This record gives sequence, C-alpha cells and structure tokens, in this order.
Amino acid sequence: MTIGHDDQREAVERVNQAFYDAVESGDLPALEEILLGGPLADSVSVVHPGWPVLRGRGHVLRSYALIMANTDYMQFFLTDVEVAVAGDAALVTCSENILSGGPAQPDGSAGELVGGLVVATNVFRLTSEGWKLWSHHGSPVMAEETEDEEDDEYGDGTAGV
Repeated sequence: MTIGHDDQREAVERVNQAFYDAVESGDLPALEEILLGGPLADSVSVVHPGWPVLRGRGHVLRSYALIMANTDYMQFFLTDVEVAVAGDAALVTCSENILSGGPAQPDGSAGELVGGLVVATNVFRLTSEGWKLWSHHGSPVMAEETEDEEDDEYGDGTAGV
C-alpha cells in the first residue's frame, strides 16, 4: 500500500531505512540525528519487544545504547514495508526479520546466530530538518508450530503414542 505523494513517501522510506542501518551498525550519533527533537522530544517513544513503553528522547536513546552495547551482531531484513504520508505525519509498517548473534568464538569464527520476527510500526514527523522518527513499536511474532509439533501432544516426540 502506498499513500501520499511519491517524493514524500520515498523520503520517509529513506529515513526509515537509515534508522535500521543506524541500529544495525551501532551508530548512536546517526540515530540521534534520526530521532525527533525540539519541543516534541518528551513525546518520542519506543516499545522494544518484551519491554514497557519508554517515553522521552533521552530514555529512548539510552535504550538503544544498551541494545547496541550488548549485541555483537544484528542485521535487519525488512519485508512487507508499507508507507502512508498525510501532511507532516507518516506511518511505516513492516516486518523486521532479525538475525543477531553473540560474541565471536576464540578462533575468530562467528558466534551463535539467532533469528527472530518482529512486526513494527514507525511514526515519523516532518520538521524543518526533514522526516524524524517520533515513535517505534516492535512486537514479536510468535513462531507457528509445525504440523509435527501440533501432533506431539506430550511434547516428547511420541505424538500421543
């Protein structure tokens, strides 16, 4: 779905991607540039999967600093991206296919990688400096059970035998 003028939608898509690029690369200064500031700074919010809502630009930035400091590897593959623009507000919904990992092994090989799926809603506000992220909400998607898991009523591989 695409709503709004093409130029504005494309600008929102670029800043949305820049947001994920900043988190992926652990670039807190870039994230600071993307987050809304000024008189609405106290209304900036984030909901990370499993976290309570955090309000205020400073609290939001600290939460990302903690995530970046404690995650050795993170990569986002965005799918189902939809953008709607109305005046000075924009809404982006997408699926975050996330690959993250722990520290490298002593031999230099990659640490254990874990995949996850989060659906996200990002709200942007148009300012004199361009589009700025006002709110990010990420909600985990529960993995669907496979047919074999559904048949295994005892959880021990016996499937009710």
